[in-house]
Amino acid sequence: MPKCNFYSLLEARVAAHASGVFIELETGEIYTAEWLDHLCGRYANALRLLGYAAGDRVAVQVEKSAHAFAIYLACLRAGLCYMPINIAYRSVELAYLLTDAQPALLLRELNAEALPDEAVPRTTKLLSFGIEGEGTFASLAEGLDTSFQTVEVAEAAPAALLYTSGTTGRPKGALISHGALSYTAQTLSKLWGFSSLDVLLHTLPIFHSHGLFISFNVALASGARLFLQSKFDAARVLAAIARSTVFMGVPTYYHRLIASPSLEPHVCRNMRLFISGSAPLSVSMHRDFEARTGHRILERYGLTEAMILCSNPLNGQRRAGSVGLPLPRVDLRIAGEQGEALCSGRIGMIEARGPALFSSYLNEQAPGEFTADGFFRTGDTGRLDEDGYLWITGRAKDLIISGGYNVYPAEIEAVIDEMPSVKEAAVVGAPHADFGECVVAFVIPADTRLPPSPDDVIQRVKQHLANYKVPKQVIVMDDFPRNAMGKVLKKELRIALADRSE
Repeated sequence: MPKCNFYSLLEARVAAHASGVFIELETGEIYTAEWLDHLCGRYANALRLLGYAAGDRVAVQVEKSAHAFAIYLACLRAGLCYMPINIAYRSVELAYLLTDAQPALLLRELNAEALPDEAVPRTTKLLSFGIEGEGTFASLAEGLDTSFQTVEVAEAAPAALLYTSGTTGRPKGALISHGALSYTAQTLSKLWGFSSLDVLLHTLPIFHSHGLFISFNVALASGARLFLQSKFDAARVLAAIARSTVFMGVPTYYHRLIASPSLEPHVCRNMRLFISGSAPLSVSMHRDFEARTGHRILERYGLTEAMILCSNPLNGQRRAGSVGLPLPRVDLRIAGEQGEALCSGRIGMIEARGPALFSSYLNEQAPGEFTADGFFRTGDTGRLDEDGYLWITGRAKDLIISGGYNVYPAEIEAVIDEMPSVKEAAVVGAPHADFGECVVAFVIPADTRLPPSPDDVIQRVKQHLANYKVPKQVIVMDDFPRNAMGKVLKKELRIALADRSE
């Protein structure tokens, strides 16, 4: 079996240009590839000193920083399994993940809230880790050798344990292999035209695959510079765009950029590419952003268990509302209720297989997630058009069945999003005495002083869609509940709706 430690990509970069700048902070501090390699060596030696062996899991709940990237790469270099944790998680959420994963080590921020004893397994060692690498782990690593022989692992060896967002239930731990990380970084680097001339403006969190296994890894694999901001702030992003060539964001980021009067074509004069993922981007946002900047956003599609499956082309037609074409070596199909393959244009379950697919869920035997021929059932519904572009219609669990008809929320949301008075729409199903379920639309107004009336929204949908797709109720909100990547938590909307009914 071939050996493939993902860390070899950094070793290749150091060999090619050790003194080249890899990471630049907002403060102006710069870090070279060689600096990162040496720090990874010290950290890897510290992990070995603690007695950890290949396959052991290291849970990390720390703020985004250059040192945080070093601990990620050091874990992979030492053959350990890296487990990022959302920095917003509190003790109850953390206790569930730690109990499920049983990591050998937990690294947490210096100022993190104290955890109750029962939240941390007895076999898990707890050490602190600050944004400058300070803390009890740093004390252990101080003075250790910067050289470290990278552990040889199989392509299928686990590199990371990433928990699903849990939007439809308890989070599940997906094991991601070294081979999957390498394939994704190198394939996307090529597809999106990355080179050492690029500067990637990085504002995403790094406890999620988008910010770590895609953005950071692609920059690492391509030789690009990473312009690191601690978090997304529209004003700071607009100031930094002039010095950048690529930006990766989620729809929420683009909504906030559009809201700024400073977003103009000259601000984006040096930009080569804007990419969006992690949640659907509305057609109206595509259109408005292009009108304001002259740039057409490249939308792509992925999930925790597969990172990225599809992307609109760099050179070619980027279809607003579509997530693009399957990546090289990715097989994609649409399946019906009985598992049969559906022809183009028909809506069904999106199934996929390919080199970036996760290996398995931790502690779960889930044969139902895979077909007999190895396709993963994504849980998303969609259709393929005649040219092979994929169009997402929603989550299978978000499907509304009203009067025996299948209703796909994304179709209704797209119609409502076209209203000038609406900033964003989210559609869910609610119990109904006659129809079993009915459609309920939540909307965020474009201008809070002039919100759309429920009648306006209902009439808009009536004009464009069949009657069974028309909302029975329209609720105006200031904002939607979202996860860390800006994805609307429809489960929370359904709960809020039930509370209103009561």
